[in-house]
Amino acid sequence: MAGRCLVIISSGLENKEKAIVGFRFSLNVKRNSLLDDIRVILFGPSEKALASGDMDFLKLTRDLMSLNVIPIACRGVAKAQDIMGNLEGEGLQIEDVGPVISNYIREGYEVITF
Repeated sequence: MAGRCLVIISSGLENKEKAIVGFRFSLNVKRNSLLDDIRVILFGPSEKALASGDMDFLKLTRDLMSLNVIPIACRGVAKAQDIMGNLEGEGLQIEDVGPVISNYIREGYEVITF
């Protein structure tokens, strides 16, 4: 087995099916040990959907966290949307994702967006 993947889920309620595919892909990779590592970033509309209490986003995020995949949310978006508390309350890691994404790319992670 080899490979590392960074999944960026930026779709929200406007394209919920696409976001759900990203969550499910990440869950399947982790559950089945298909890659050495998988990381997940929630960005923009996906953060807003999670913070709004959408049950699908909440369940899938919690499923990831139960497998020790802690999604990272964008600090800038969270501040701008005034949803930082909601995201922190769900246990997400909040960071400036520009440098985070850049570092994963430098480390050789393949990037997939949903």
